[in-house]
Amino acid sequence: MNTRPALPLTPAAGCNCAVCPFYRGNPDASQPVCSGCSASCEYCACSRAADQRAAEQRSGCSQCPVRCGSRTDIAAWMTDVGPLTFDDLHVPGVRPSGLPSLIPQVDSTAIGALDAALGWPAYALGLRRILSPETQKIYARWEGADARTMLGLSAEQQAILVGHADDDMVEGLWTRRRVDHLAEVIADQSWDLVIGPDFSIYGNQPRSEHLIAMRRSLMVAAELAAAGASVAPTLHWFRHEDLQRYLDWLIDHYPAGPAAVACNLQTLRTDRAWHDLALPGLALIAATLPPDLPVMLCGTSRASRIAELVALFGARTHVIAQSPLHYARHGTVMTAAGRHPVDWHVPDLFAANVTYYHTLLEGTG
Repeated sequence: MNTRPALPLTPAAGCNCAVCPFYRGNPDASQPVCSGCSASCEYCACSRAADQRAAEQRSGCSQCPVRCGSRTDIAAWMTDVGPLTFDDLHVPGVRPSGLPSLIPQVDSTAIGALDAALGWPAYALGLRRILSPETQKIYARWEGADARTMLGLSAEQQAILVGHADDDMVEGLWTRRRVDHLAEVIADQSWDLVIGPDFSIYGNQPRSEHLIAMRRSLMVAAELAAAGASVAPTLHWFRHEDLQRYLDWLIDHYPAGPAAVACNLQTLRTDRAWHDLALPGLALIAATLPPDLPVMLCGTSRASRIAELVALFGARTHVIAQSPLHYARHGTVMTAAGRHPVDWHVPDLFAANVTYYHTLLEGTG
């Protein structure tokens, strides 16, 4: 007779692995997906653990940015999130065709002049350009709008929405997504591809927060897909086991799985983070994914790193970069020798920067 409790379950209070339903070393774990506590977690001395009165008054937990088993409202969170496994989540989508290896990310809908000398096949726009950071609501001008029309693109060009944003915005997206039917609104905008959001993972957080963040990222991707959007869920990880769970899920759902997959590399700025965390994970992704699944890599601009990405992913490498326009806005052009100030108009600088990064990705730079 199965005596395990019904899902969803809550993490153990005090991050007690021995009784945690998610710990692999617990013989009674119903969802053994975690190898243990975060060694560097700074939240172990939280207000609830230090002062029981804070828990009773809910003052400590209500201000805490992480979800752990000691939270007074953790049961409500787990009811909303559901199981921490991925098996019940589905992200079907139509795989994009004709995407260039470089997809410039722009900062407004006024891109006509920028594109005049290029006729570039695809452009990306960030979530914060359609969602208000103050209200977490879709801007009025985007309600019922068509993405390609809003960006001034032709029928042959593609529009991509990048769901990566700061923590406040993605948390607001989570909170308001069902109230405001955000998945349906975004799907109705007819983006050619939507890059799913990634809820942040930090090394000083408890493992339960990591697991919940990964589950939420995939949940939002699934909700967007259910509304009709073609979605590239963002794969993010802190441990090898995290990424392996994503990849197992992808293989199990292939070929009826997502339109593409994405990785957010913009926070991995240091060489240590790149070499210790990013590259091993990216190598595993490259070795595991089906060869026809596009990989959308967001937020890297160093020539050396682009070369490493191309070496890993080959023709399925698609870099979404803000750098071409960012540098152009600051009056500089990027070359193999570095950035240089040039007295050109922004559209000319932008065109030169796009061309430079494209040559890097195509192996001609």
